[in-house]
Amino acid sequence: MVRFFSLQAQEETPATLRSILLEQLRTTHDVQDWFVPPSLAVAGLTAEQANWKDVTDNHSIAQLATHLIFWDGRILDQFLGKKGSPYSGDNRETFSPVSEAEWQATVEKLDTILKELEEAVARADENELEKWYSTLAHIGTHNAYHSGQILYIRKMKGWWDPDKGVK
Repeated sequence: MVRFFSLQAQEETPATLRSILLEQLRTTHDVQDWFVPPSLAVAGLTAEQANWKDVTDNHSIAQLATHLIFWDGRILDQFLGKKGSPYSGDNRETFSPVSEAEWQATVEKLDTILKELEEAVARADENELEKWYSTLAHIGTHNAYHSGQILYIRKMKGWWDPDKGVK
């Protein structure tokens, strides 16, 4: 379902920190609202398309996907109290191309991590949410930013079906 911007107030139950965070995480995972979320942005691409790069230092779609997997997975681990994957401090290392054989697994891993983030927020207690709300909200903003980059590449290359949300 595609929802579009409305100035009308929503007449649902009062918003809570949990409901706001979940809405942000869902619309930057697989619920299309004001923009195309990452799971839909990468859907249907071949590995060759996902790894296409221009001649600049811009990232490929595959690199953007692995970057999201790295950061969303790292935050998820920290939120769950797990030791995160090693990180040298060089953000450039989080953008990795993927092989033909790895592309579908990359798409699935992105979806899984985003789903696990939503589930973790849904079951978290209020104290955890109050401690983590800023980081969790920034995940949504970060995902939306990179989803826009993915859509830009797809539209530029003619790989996007405008009937899927962005005309």
